[in-house]
Amino acid sequence: MLWTNRGKYLMFGYVFRGVTLPTNFYVALVTDAVTPDEDTNVLGDLTEIADGNGYTEGGYELDPGETDFDVLTEDDSDNKAIMQIKNVVWTASGGSIPDSGDGARYAVLTDDNGTVANRQIIAIWDLGSDRSATVGQAITLADLEAQGS
Repeated sequence: MLWTNRGKYLMFGYVFRGVTLPTNFYVALVTDAVTPDEDTNVLGDLTEIADGNGYTEGGYELDPGETDFDVLTEDDSDNKAIMQIKNVVWTASGGSIPDSGDGARYAVLTDDNGTVANRQIIAIWDLGSDRSATVGQAITLADLEAQGS
């Protein structure tokens, strides 16, 4: 997991300046057409996988709170804090995910800007290889974890 500089900036604003939290967060799937890094700011800077067949443009909606962000741990032994997101699942129905084009190589955590391309990227997970699913199969992201150390 990689925090973007924008993500760090947003977190500081939420905590120390009382900036209003987004109503929701999203986990979106993007291809490796552009490799996201610390300087990636918005979803429009990347190539999201094709919409359809169980994947919705903008990604999977998460509500702030204990249900969707289901693990929060202070680890004094390793001097870090850990947050995990509940399992995120997209099941292919009526065709493959993605509907066309390349599979998902990265997952990104975004805010809830009404314009999907303008959603700010908070964190990035490298999925290790392209992911796709045929009808009846699922793309499952289990326990996406963010650490602060």
